Amino acid sequence: MGKYQLDSKGKASVAKFHEKNVPEKMDKNQRIKELREQHLKKAALKKKPINN
Repeated sequence: MGKYQLDSKGKASVAKFHEKNVPEKMDKNQRIKELREQHLKKAALKKKPINN
């Protein structure tokens, strides 16, 4: 057993602390959409003809 054991009230306060301080995780689908948009922008720039 660990040196510091929490009762149910202590566990709840620790859980609440971590909920507030953990950075938000991005949704996987949202991340994929953002990457796709970036890729399409880069592809569009590559296709753009250069006027000489």
